[in-house]
Order: sequence, then C-alpha cells, then structure tokens
Amino acid sequence: MGKPFDFATLAVHAGEGPCPATGALDTPIYQSTTFVSADADEMAAVYGEQQPGYMYTRYGNPTIHALEVKLAALESGEAALATASGMAAVSTAILGYVKTGDHVVAARSLYGATYNFLNRKLPRMGASATFVESARVEDFERAIQPNTRLIYFETPSNPVLQVVDIAEIAALGRARGIPTMLDNTFASPALQQPLRLGVTVAVHSATKYLCGHGDAMGGAIIGSREYISLLVHEVIRDYGGVISPFNAWLILRGIRTLHLRMPAHCSNARQIAEFLAAHPKVERVNYPGLPGHPGHEVARKQMSDFGAMISFEAKGGYEGGKRVMDGVRLFARAASLGDTRSLIVHPASTSHRAVPPEERRAIGIIDGLVRLSVGIESAADLIADLDQALQF
Repeated sequence: MGKPFDFATLAVHAGEGPCPATGALDTPIYQSTTFVSADADEMAAVYGEQQPGYMYTRYGNPTIHALEVKLAALESGEAALATASGMAAVSTAILGYVKTGDHVVAARSLYGATYNFLNRKLPRMGASATFVESARVEDFERAIQPNTRLIYFETPSNPVLQVVDIAEIAALGRARGIPTMLDNTFASPALQQPLRLGVTVAVHSATKYLCGHGDAMGGAIIGSREYISLLVHEVIRDYGGVISPFNAWLILRGIRTLHLRMPAHCSNARQIAEFLAAHPKVERVNYPGLPGHPGHEVARKQMSDFGAMISFEAKGGYEGGKRVMDGVRLFARAASLGDTRSLIVHPASTSHRAVPPEERRAIGIIDGLVRLSVGIESAADLIADLDQALQF
C-alpha cells in the first residue's frame, strides 16, 4: 500500500473526481429533489438499499455524498453526514445517542445554541444534562451518572477559548463505556484531529472554516460507519435537517483551500493577540497561543496551530467593549466566524444572549467581552484598526 495522502491533497481531491457521464472536472451540482429509476425493480432495489443509487435528496444526493466523503477523509473518520447547519449537526449527532431517561455530561463553556439545546430542549424529551465548569478531566468524571450516555465538549470553546485535553476526555469515555463528542469548529480538521486522539464523534458548523467564505450554511458529523448509518436512517431523514446540494457544492469548493487559508488566519491571530495583550486599554486576552493562557500547553500538544479566534476584554466594561465595537472600520460587526474577512461580535448580546447573565459571567463571558474572528487581510491593517478603536 502506498503512503497515505497528505491533508492538502485530501482537501483538494477526496470525494471528487471527473464526472463519469461528462468528464467535468468539478463536481456537478445535482440540483434535483428526485432521481429516476430505469424500472420498478431498480426503484425497489434502490429504495430497499439492495443496490446503490439515489431516489430523493432528503435520502441522498451525489453532490452531498462527495462532500461527505471529503469530510470523512479530512477528519480520519469512517463516514460523515452533512447537514443543513451546524446546529442541525449538533442536534442530530446528540439525538443519535440520547433518548428519554438518558443523561449527558457537557462542558459548560459551549456555543450558546448548543447550551440551550442541552439545557432546555433535552429536558422536554425526558433527558438531562450536567454541565462541567472546568476543563479538568476529573470534574467530567465526577459528573458521570449511571445513565450517562454521552460526554460532549468544545475545544477551543466559544467564545472564551477554553482548552480541554481531548485525549484525556476520550480515555475517560472509553474507560466508562461512554461515547465522546467534540465540536471541532474553532480549530477545523486542518489544526486538530479529534478522532485520531480517540474521540468517538466530531461535529462542525461547516458554515465556518470549512466553507471559509461566508456564503453557505452547513454542518458536519464524522464518526464510525455504523453510527453515521444510524443517523441517516433514524434521525436526519425524519427530522429533515438536510443540506442543499448548492450549499454542499459551495462548501466542497471552500474546503479545497482550507490548508492554505488556515496558516494565514493563524499568523494574523497570533500577531493580533500579542498586540492586544500588550495594549494598556485591554484587561485580558483569551487566545491559546499566548503562553499565559491556562490551556496553552494542552493546545500546543493537540493542535498544529492555535487557531484564529480571539476574545478580549477592553477596559471600561460594557461601555469599553461597545466603544471598540463601534470604533472599528475594517473589522465587520457581524455574527459567525471563519470567514476570509475579519469579524467582530459582542457575545453577551448575540450568541450568548439567551444565557442568564450570572451564568455567562461564571464561564468568563464578561459583559464587555469582544470576540474576534481574524481573517486573512493584512495583519498590520487589522492591528491598526483595533489600535484606533481602542483610543478612548
């Protein structure tokens, strides 16, 4: 067997090849809801999955399939499922494990919508969740109950950049017979490979770095072939969170430059974090690449680079954060992340606004906290923009 392909080659080629019908080099957009069978026997065989084929895009589509093959290759998984959004991926993946009477152990530092799903939606389904405030594996272990069915976490987390030791949590899950699930959105598979570190399932908002251009929404779930098959048959078809073929195609296109974009993102973020850490108007900077970050050594061990997400607290509390938000000229005041363009957002009033203030503060989301998604523009121009915004 030859040497496995490098990540860059997989990003460009995995899941894709010339169209067998036309020879088109680029994967076609199969913008069709329905696929025709040659006769009744073939239709019955495709519906019954006795032979490969397509019947209805909610059940499968060639463009979506190409994306799923590429996603599995990038995350070193057996199979992948593409979904309509990142939250469709999170909810679908969790519902693949959790049923009435089950319990989830989750990190407390999570994307706001994920926290709401675990804290509000699961109880309506007769399940429950316990949230772990720290990044320590022993605290995750203490939260496990006899009916715990899943351990769920993010690293680095949104928006305070908490770092959790992936291999330790994966080992805990294996020792206790509990699947582990990691949201790998902030790092992307270009920087972090959770399945290689023992995690059972990786999920993504593919809207972010995988797409990379802010023009398509999607999600991704990567795991074992058996688990992905269960999601296809028992969750996604019934709940309907299926990605559109056009969005799948846009994300396919975006992934081809993922290995080129991420070094530029990371280089810019590192320079900006160092600038902010030395700025007299900044109280605190959350960035795993800074040696003073509490998760720096763990991040250095499990990531190939430290990512492009930064959060910081400007002096002056809420008003200080607001002045920075209102003062920038190059950073776009916009939600989301992972775009080629730099974005700035205020988590307390956007992504985490539904989280009670006392809970936000407990996990480090101070009212004046500002989150940056650092793009691939000139680092010098981005620093100059932040510098002038901090002149108050």
